[in-house]
Order: sequence, then structure tokens, then C-alpha cells
Amino acid sequence: MIRLFFLFVCLSFFNTNLAQSFVNETLQYDGETRSYEIYVPSTYDGSVSVPLMFSFHGGGGNIAENKAINDLSSLAETDNFIAVYPQALADPNDDGETLWIHKDPTSIDDVWFIDALIDTISNDYQIDLNRVYACGYSHGGEFTLSLACRLNNRIAAIGVVARTMQTYTYNNCSPVHPTGVMTILGTDDFISNYNGVYWQGTQYYLSAEEMHSYWANYNNCNNTATVTDIPNTNTSDGTTVERHTWSTSEGCEYVEELKVIGGGHDWPGSFGNMDINATEEIWQFVSKYDLNGLMACSTASISDKPDYGKKIVLYPNPSKDQITVQTSFLPHKNYSLLTLTGKQVKSGVLKSSEPTINISSLPSNIYLLKLHDRYIKFVKL
Repeated sequence: MIRLFFLFVCLSFFNTNLAQSFVNETLQYDGETRSYEIYVPSTYDGSVSVPLMFSFHGGGGNIAENKAINDLSSLAETDNFIAVYPQALADPNDDGETLWIHKDPTSIDDVWFIDALIDTISNDYQIDLNRVYACGYSHGGEFTLSLACRLNNRIAAIGVVARTMQTYTYNNCSPVHPTGVMTILGTDDFISNYNGVYWQGTQYYLSAEEMHSYWANYNNCNNTATVTDIPNTNTSDGTTVERHTWSTSEGCEYVEELKVIGGGHDWPGSFGNMDINATEEIWQFVSKYDLNGLMACSTASISDKPDYGKKIVLYPNPSKDQITVQTSFLPHKNYSLLTLTGKQVKSGVLKSSEPTINISSLPSNIYLLKLHDRYIKFVKL
């Protein structure tokens, strides 16, 4: 049933021009020829490292169907990242359905396939390995949660649509860094129950509340989320959306749920709710994180005088024309200036003889200075 549903979505939404933008690739892994498609933006020239974003199809699905509902190519062009769409193998223990998590008994563990795929892609392209992200739909969302738990040392943040966390994944979850987690869940999802799945006294999937509580507690967030209503711009889809956000006491947001009231097993923006675009929401969320956590929560000096007790000091902050950087990383160090969504707007080399950066041409906004593996937030007036 799910597979037929996916085929319907593919026929309804797939643009044949999209396939021309992607390159088919294969990787020999664990005795299997594994397929994936990769989108490299036209802005990529190999001179700077760029983020990597994985997208995982649902159970019984394939790459073409996944691209049809979650086309990341325009965002990749705008924000200069590489998008990857891997293909799951058929599971002989589940009628040959293409699944990321195979039923026992099996020797397939695709967590390590993705680990190898990150290595392969980073050998071919300049990848910022501090900014590798994953998202997925349905069963692909379940696998994305598994990556956040079991490959956490490589995955900075995730986005999950139409799935809660499997109990087995929860019991074997061992994250090692602050991890951004976004979910987009329908309260009336008949395939992935919003309130969890129980059978004969055994729990197989956590409820949405239990899953968010786990990640909020792990990230040291407050137990209570702030809730804001998303404007109901499409009154004909029969659903509304609430944004639930869990933050630390310092105001750093690490867990977010877009709760689709009355929503089903959908990918909002492609089908189901049309008040939000799941693809855009996920990228805007995950792109704010690296392996150290929320980049905008990096410590920065906010006075006109440097604090030499810190490893990196940026001043004055805020500034209108230029900023000065005091750091032990000098005398020579490459730097990048990024928007809060990770788009690079300027780069260069800092020297001990001239540790200043001219920011006069930048629009007024909040930016990040990336130096070595550290991020410092500053305000351009």
C-alpha cells in the first residue's frame, strides 16, 4: 500500500527536468553495488568546503520518488551545499521492499553504508565534515533518527517527516554532541501513529511527546516548549500547524516540531498540509548547526574592548565598517563569513599584521565568523 502511494506521488509531482540536474553514482560496499544520486550546485568550485545533506526515501520507495517530494536542488544552488539521495536495498524478509532498516535475520546495516558514503563523497568533493545533515520521510525518517543516534559523531543535525523514534533506536541511542532535531508530524497519521505504537503490551515506537522529551533532555533544553501558530494560508487542506520549540536556558534552540493538526502521512508543501514547505523548513533548521551545536550560540565579545582571556575575540561587536580578530590561530588563517543559515558571503586570509575584516559592503544582519573549527557570532549594523 505504501509503495503504491509513493508511485502515485511520483507521477503527480515528479518534474522530468529535475533528473537532468542530478548525477547517478554507485559505490561498491559490503559486496553490493549501491546507488545514489548527487546534486552539486553550479556555485561549487572546490575552493571552499561545503555542507552535505542526505535525503532518505520512505519504505518501498526510490530515489526518483524522493526527489519528487523533496527537491533540494534550488536550495543547494542558493546556499551552496551538496545534496545526496541514496537508494535502499530490497529486504528479502519483507517481500522485497526497499528498506533502510532490514528485518532480522539480516547482515545489512545501512548506518555503516552512509558512513562509507560520507567518506567517498568527501574524497571527491570539498565537504565541511562538521556540517553533514540528514533528513528522511516515513521509514527514511526512522533511519534518519537511527543515524542521529548511532552515527552521531558525523551527523550534525536532522529533519524527520512522518515518523517517530523506534523503541529499539531509543534504547541504543548514544549521541556525543549537541544535536539539532526537527520533526514534522501529522496528528492523524494512520501509518506512523503520533501517540506511538504498542502491540500486545510491547511498545515499538515512541510517542511524539516521548521522542521530543528525549532529545530536549539530551540537549539540556527546558522541559516545556514554546508554541507559536503558523499562519493558516491554505484553508482548503483541512489542517493547521503549530511550531513547538525547545530551547536551553540561554535561548539556544535545539529541538523543534512542526505539529500538523489533522495531518496525515504527508510531506507538507508537496502533499497534505500546504501552509509550510517541509523541504525549506528542514534546511533552514539543520543548516544552523555543526558538530559543536548551534553555531549562533558561540560565545562572542559584545564590547568595544577585546577580552584576551578568550581563545578568539572579535571586536567591535556590533560593527558597521570592520571587525578585528584577536586569536592564537594567527599569524595566518583562512576565514569565512556566513549567514546564520550557513551561506558564505565573504572569505579571505587573516594576517598578524592586519587582523581586520572589512564588512562595510554586507547588509545589516547577524553573521558568523568561521575561523579554524570555531564560529563567532557578530552583528553588522
